[in-house]
This record gives sequence, structure tokens and C-alpha cells, in this order.
Amino acid sequence: MNNIVSAYLKDHAAMVTKAGPELIKKFTGCHPRLIEAMLYSYTAGGKRLRPSMMYASYEVFGGKAEDITPAAVALEMLQTYSLIHDDLPCMDNDDLRRGKPTSHKVFGEANALLAGDALAIDPFTVLLNSEYPEKVKVHLCRAAGILARRAGAQGMISGQFLDKESEGFLLNPQNMSIDDLRKEGLRRLEYIQLHKTADLFMMATEIGTVLAGAPEEDFRLMSEYGLETGLCLQISDDILDVTADRKKLGKSSNDAEMGKLTYVTLFGLDGAREHLDKHYKAALAAIAKVKGDAKLKEILSGIAEYICVRDL
Repeated sequence: MNNIVSAYLKDHAAMVTKAGPELIKKFTGCHPRLIEAMLYSYTAGGKRLRPSMMYASYEVFGGKAEDITPAAVALEMLQTYSLIHDDLPCMDNDDLRRGKPTSHKVFGEANALLAGDALAIDPFTVLLNSEYPEKVKVHLCRAAGILARRAGAQGMISGQFLDKESEGFLLNPQNMSIDDLRKEGLRRLEYIQLHKTADLFMMATEIGTVLAGAPEEDFRLMSEYGLETGLCLQISDDILDVTADRKKLGKSSNDAEMGKLTYVTLFGLDGAREHLDKHYKAALAAIAKVKGDAKLKEILSGIAEYICVRDL
């Protein structure tokens, strides 16, 4: 990752890290322990890739990042809720997240669940009730629709549902031939990765593009870029889940041990890397066609590269 892209990600992550607690603490009438649990997970670290991509998707069409910080925070709140719920004993049952005890280990399972619920619903509070320039306000309704669709039953939650339903699928072939097992495994995997991971990346690029008032053709291309980078991140995560040091990964469980469908369990490491390269090239092809600022297009391309080559 070149220095310009690295600096961009660092600076824009800092904006979201600073603004999130400020906006969450403005909620009135909340139980203080609930706010504490929400902030524990929100401030636990992370590279803030999705909000940084939202910023870049806005700036590539001439906007200034600070115009849309509440929208970027709303996205990071959603991402945080998904991680809290993923870690629960009824889901992935993780004790660690980014090297720290998971929410349910600190606050208890019920309180972690409720903190996740708040971080799933209140992104709409932050998105719709915050201050923006007038040129941004006119697009908030469409942005809220994107947020709901990509995060809800039509998006991320259905991906998580099938992910959970498919645990152990490859270990229980149910009289299927090897070819049929692989075809059905790929069908499920593509659905899971599209919705569980790529939908939030598409949310990032689509909302950034919509708030900038960009043309529909550019919206389509930015959505495609979000899709392809999201798939890159998931495949990269699948590879790191096998190859990375567990302490550096900051997690206590392993997808293969849980019988999850991943690109590695289905295709092996070499096959997963081939799929990663295909989606990376597709992301670059999409961003190359966007009619926007050349420097921001380079940053968006650099973010896609970073996702593919990161080693934690």
C-alpha cells in the first residue's frame, strides 16, 4: 500500500473514531451501562475500511469528507453491531475480537445482544438527525433506504443466516456426488459472501455516491466496485483465517474448525487466491470507468489493492 493510500485510510479512520462516541453520547435518556457497552465495541479498534470507502466515494465526485461524517459513523455502528452479534455464543462463540475480550465476555450475553441491537437501529438516528450541508440533506432519504436494504433481510442478515445454516455442509454430503457437492457449496458460498460481507461495502460506496449527487451510471459503477472489493475482503479473510498467526488475527476461533463454507475450504489456498485476483481486477475495471477525480480514483484502486495484500 503506498503512502498516500495509507495516510488517507489513517486520517479518515480517525475522523470516524473521534466522531462516533461524540454522536452516540448525544443520545438522550439512555441507560449509561448500555452506552458503555456500545462504546466498548465501537472504540475497540479496526481499520474503518467501510467508512473510509464511503468518504472516498463521496470525495471522488467533488465533495469534502467532513460533509458526511455522520453517515460514515452510521455505517461503522452497523459494522460494530454485526461483530458483536457474530461473536455471541449462539453464533461464532468468540472470546476475542481484535485481541480484546468480546462484548459478551465483558457485559454478559444479554447486554451484548442489546448493545448490538442499539447499534443496529440507531445508525438511522445518526444518519437522519445529524447536521449536513443542504446539498447532502436532499439525498438522505435514498441513503437511508440503501442502509436498510443492505443491512437487513435483503442483505447482510440473509448472508449471516445461510452462513450459519451451512456450517458443516461439506462434512455432511447427504449422498451428493463430489461435483454436485461443489456446485451447491459454491452456490451457497457466493450467496453468503455477497450478502454477509459485500453488502456493507456496497452500502459504503452507494451511500457515498448518492450523497454526492453523482449520475446513475457512476452509481452503478461504484456499486460494482463496492461488490468486488467486498468479495476481495472476504476471500482475503478466508485466506488469513488459515495462514495468519492467531494472536495477530485477534480471534479465538477458526472457520475451518467450525465447518464453515469458505473459499479456502471449498477451493484450497491456491484456488482462493485465484478468485481473489479475479475480483481485484474486476474492482479496478469498475473504478477505471468512473467519471470522477483522478486522485481519488487512485485512492479507491489503492484501497482495493490493500484489501488483497494485507497481512494484518
